[in-house]
Amino acid sequence: MLADDFGIGDLGCYGNDTLRTPNVDRLANEGVKLTQHITAAPLCTPSRAAFMTGRYALRSGMDTCGAGRVLKWLGISGGLPPNETTFAKILQKEGYYTGYLGKWHLGVNCESLNDYCHHPLSHGFNYFYGTPLSLMNECEPGGLLEIDVQFRAKLIFITQLIGYAVLTMMISKYINLLAISGKLIIWCALFGILFFMSWYIKYGFIQYWSCIVMRNHDIIEQPWNVQRSSARILGEAQQFIERHKDGPFLLVIGFIHVHTPLITSKSFTGKSKHGIYGDNVEEMDFMVGSVVNAIDNAGLKNSTLIYFASDHGGHLEVKDGEIQTGGWNGIYRGGKAMAGWEGGIRVPGIFRWPGVIPSNTEIDKPTSLMDVFPTVVNLGGGQMPNDRIIDGRDLFPLLVKKVNYSEHEFLFHYCGNHLHAVRWYQKEIGTTWKVHFVTPVFYPEDAVGCYDILICGCEGTEVIHLNPPLLFDLSADPSESKPLLIHTNPHYKEVITRIEAAVAEHRKTISVVPQQLSFYNNLWKPWLQPCCGTFPFCWCNKEDDNGTDIL
Repeated sequence: MLADDFGIGDLGCYGNDTLRTPNVDRLANEGVKLTQHITAAPLCTPSRAAFMTGRYALRSGMDTCGAGRVLKWLGISGGLPPNETTFAKILQKEGYYTGYLGKWHLGVNCESLNDYCHHPLSHGFNYFYGTPLSLMNECEPGGLLEIDVQFRAKLIFITQLIGYAVLTMMISKYINLLAISGKLIIWCALFGILFFMSWYIKYGFIQYWSCIVMRNHDIIEQPWNVQRSSARILGEAQQFIERHKDGPFLLVIGFIHVHTPLITSKSFTGKSKHGIYGDNVEEMDFMVGSVVNAIDNAGLKNSTLIYFASDHGGHLEVKDGEIQTGGWNGIYRGGKAMAGWEGGIRVPGIFRWPGVIPSNTEIDKPTSLMDVFPTVVNLGGGQMPNDRIIDGRDLFPLLVKKVNYSEHEFLFHYCGNHLHAVRWYQKEIGTTWKVHFVTPVFYPEDAVGCYDILICGCEGTEVIHLNPPLLFDLSADPSESKPLLIHTNPHYKEVITRIEAAVAEHRKTISVVPQQLSFYNNLWKPWLQPCCGTFPFCWCNKEDDNGTDIL
C-alpha cells in the first residue's frame, strides 16, 4: 500500500499525537517499523518508477529536469519503458495473480493510441482499476461553470475553430501571399487548433481529458467521479482479496490520499483536529484497516506480507489560506520535491507478517522503497534480472533479524538527473553520514520551502551549489540542524573523501537512455489521448450511477 504525498510525521506510530491513525499504528505494532526508510526520488513519477523496478529512476529515463519531473498528461508518449522489469512481471510468471488499484502515474501509450505500452497490464499486472495519471486539483467537481458542461465544451470548441479559420484567412489576404496562401492557412489553422487544444487542457477541461478511471484497458469514467473514488478503490481491494484468496496473489494499492485536492468522503469530513488534511489522513487510515481486515477475515493473516509506505514526503508549500494542507514531515527538514533534505525523502515504512516477521520492532538502518523489488521477488520464488543493475537490496534478512545491518552502504539522492546529496552508512561504527552538494533556494529566505514556485527546482538559479559541502551525522542529528564544520570536525575530510569516491564509482554505472520526461515525450499529443467517446468530446460513465461515497 503506497500513500501519496504523505508525511512521516502524520502517523501516531511515528510520534503524532493529534491525528488518529489506529490502523497503520496497528500494522507497526504487529510488525516492523523502519525509521530510516528512504524514497529514490521526492516526486511521484520517478519515485514510483524506482519502487516498481528496484532501480534509480534515471536508469530508466524516468527522472529529469526541464520539461517536467513528472508525467503531466495522459496523451503523452513518455512512461515506464516496456523493457523495464517490474516485480509484478516476475511474480506473474511465478503464478501470482497480480492487481494494481488506484494511482499509477507511469504512463499509458507510446507511439499510437491504445498501444498501452506503459499501462499496468503491460508491466506485469493481470488487473487494473484506477486512474492512470494522478489526482489533480482540476479533477475536483465545481471547477467548471454551473451550466451544461457538455454543451459548453462543444460550443467553445466550434466557435474557437471558426474564429481561428476566419483569422487565418484574414491574415493570408492582408499580407497578399497568394502563392503560398493555401499553405499559410493550413499552418495557421494547425497552430490555432493546437493552441486552443492546449488552452482547452489547461483551463477547465483537464477534468475531461486527464481525470479518468480505467478498468484494465477500458475507460469507465470520464471525467472521474472523485467523490466516490475511495469507496470504489476499497471495494475493489476487498473483492480482489476474496476472489483470489485461494491462490498466490500480489496486490498493489496506490492511494490517492493525501494528494490535494484532498477528496474526502462525507463519513470523514470535519472529523479530525486538522481540517480537511486530517480528515483525508484518517480516511486513508480507515481504508488501510479495511484492507488488513479483508486479509485477516479471508484466513490469510499468517501467510501474507503487508507493506505500507509513501512515495515521498509531505508537500509543505500547499496551503488553503494560512492553513497548510500538504502534510507534516515531523522533525525532518524539507518536503516534497526536495531530494536532499530528509523531509522530502524519509517516509513511513512498515512490514507485517505475523509468525514470520517479529512484532513491535523498530529498525533504524538505511532502507529504500527500491528494496521492495528484490524482497518480493525472492519471497515469490522469482529470479532477479541479471541483465541490469538493481539498486534495491533484499530486506528480508534484516526484517527477520538474521542480520543487524543494512546492505545499503550508500544511497544517492537525485533531484531530476542532478545528484543533490548522498548518505553513507558506516556500519563499522553504526553511523549514517549525509552530505549535501546542492540545496534548493528557499523563499522567503527564513522559510523551509519554495513558497514562490510551490515546487523546489533542481538546477540553475533555483539551487545553491555548496563548496565545501554540508555534512550531517544523521544518527545524532536526524533533523539536519547542526552541520559538521570542516575546520572543527575531525571526521569531515575523511567522510567527504569517502563519499566523493563512491559518487565517482556510482557515475560509472549510469548509462545514457531515452529520456521519458523530455520535452517531446512529456508534450501532449492529441493522437495519444485516451478518450471514451469521439475526441475531443470525451465523456462516459459505465459505472452504476447509484454508487455511493460512503465508506
